[in-house]
Amino acid sequence: MTTSTLTRQQIAGRLIGTDPDLLVVTGLGGTCWDASQAGDRDLTYYLWGGMGLAASTGLGLALSRPDRRVLVLTGDGEMLMGLGSLATVARIAPGNLAIVVVDNELYGETGGQSSHTAGSCDLAGIARAAGIPDSRIVSDAAGLEELAGAVGELGAAVRGPLFAVARVPGQLSGPPAELPPRDGTYLKHRFREALIGPHALR
Repeated sequence: MTTSTLTRQQIAGRLIGTDPDLLVVTGLGGTCWDASQAGDRDLTYYLWGGMGLAASTGLGLALSRPDRRVLVLTGDGEMLMGLGSLATVARIAPGNLAIVVVDNELYGETGGQSSHTAGSCDLAGIARAAGIPDSRIVSDAAGLEELAGAVGELGAAVRGPLFAVARVPGQLSGPPAELPPRDGTYLKHRFREALIGPHALR
């Protein structure tokens, strides 16, 4: 088990708090709850059960809004299901996209079985091999602060996408889950209206 001094809630709160205009896409399960606990906001799009789709959803959003910073906050199990999206992210290389994988080395939604990252699977190494040079591993407060600074950057100085694995202790227990709204249609319309205005619904 990886040694880490971070918590899921600490990671979500710090990264989402970098910018009130940050566009956030979460993976399913834990990262949904963590993002909601950090403060439910109109500019957070909760995928709920869309396993494997977080990075590709974030990529589409980043391409459609190059003027905005996009954060994908997901878990190791969800990212493992969507590994192919990393090759596409690397190929297109949007400078405004940051993908952060909160890795507890467990499949939390199905009972806490060990995920592949508990073994030899290195998600940051996979992202780097796919062609994302800025692929890093974070496991302490100093690393989280550095990551938060990178997530908050946007502009000509940003050369490409950012990928990070934020390691947390492998446990399922923690603060009570803060569930976001469950209505997918409502979440979609809320996000669109917050991003492009009330005319989005017409």
